[in-house]
Amino acid sequence: MTTTTSPRALEHPTRDQIRLEAVLHALADPVRLRIVRDMAREGTELSCSYFDLPVTKSTTTHHFRVLRESGVIQQMYRGTAKLNALRGDDLDALFPGLLGAVLAAADAQAGREGEGGRGGGDGVS
Repeated sequence: MTTTTSPRALEHPTRDQIRLEAVLHALADPVRLRIVRDMAREGTELSCSYFDLPVTKSTTTHHFRVLRESGVIQQMYRGTAKLNALRGDDLDALFPGLLGAVLAAADAQAGREGEGGRGGGDGVS
């Protein structure tokens, strides 16, 4: 992993360090997949507080850490806010079509289950 230069800098894998099995593990969890779907739909950096998730704050922190450490997202501080960005370019370069296929499949599943847009259910309680 890359090294950090300050306490507020977060460690991220370089593009070459991103592993398929870690990405698949990160995307296999319904809450993390919901986060990634929201990020892909919005197409911009989002603060952690943007996400209305059906889990505790500590569990939310865990999910963001798994996504960051797997290379699915990039996190950075802007002032006191922690922003999250999807690493779509890195994932597409390493695993062409994977992210798009997973997101399309998740959207199709959500449609079958009658989910709406943001804040729709994902089977997690």
